[in-house]
Amino acid sequence: MKPEKVIVIEDEADILEVIEHNLAREGYRVLSARDGQEGLRLIKKEGPDLVLLDLMLPGLDGIEVCRKLKEYPITRSIPIIMVTAKGEQSDIVLGLGIGADDYVTKPFSPRELMGRVKAVLRRGPLKEDRGAGERIVRHKVVIDAGRHEVRVGAKPVALTATEFRLLHFLASHPGRVFTRDQLLNRTIGEAVIVVDRNIDVHIRAIRRKLGSYQHLIETIRGVGYRFRDEKE
Repeated sequence: MKPEKVIVIEDEADILEVIEHNLAREGYRVLSARDGQEGLRLIKKEGPDLVLLDLMLPGLDGIEVCRKLKEYPITRSIPIIMVTAKGEQSDIVLGLGIGADDYVTKPFSPRELMGRVKAVLRRGPLKEDRGAGERIVRHKVVIDAGRHEVRVGAKPVALTATEFRLLHFLASHPGRVFTRDQLLNRTIGEAVIVVDRNIDVHIRAIRRKLGSYQHLIETIRGVGYRFRDEKE
């Protein structure tokens, strides 16, 4: 079995060295680039399993690299982990909104970084909703799309149609962070007029109804929500 290939796009030599060393130690095949344009060329040539992408790059920045990767059919399914400096919350939201899978903030520990790399590679590229199973079981929470039914243990849980779509969507992609805009578009629709933070209201209602399992829906501060990956 060939080792999984990771491309790192990072212009700071000391950080790049740390990332390369830890990825190689974990058995990954590592390739690197020092700027956005070089990184794009390398990704198109090599077709990696994962991209670690610094946002603050000379020339073509990380957001534009991410945007271009998601525009090209041959690269749009490649998972991306953004590497950001603290205080770049708006860039994190933007990056996740255009298709990045996760992020890690500097300074980070090698252990944290490797944990995120393994989690993203384990779940692979995001698939559309139609690829999700009709019946999802997470711990003692059972979501049955065919019956439009949610149960916690043996107890049925009454959800509104919007709450059901939200829960089903999040549970279909455990570990993946979604912004509020993504959740609005995927579960409510762009044509629906909604008030600001409408998703927060629905999430609070779902958590209340899940009772002791409300912790499965995690808040990623300044970004959005995700359903806890039970393997993490």
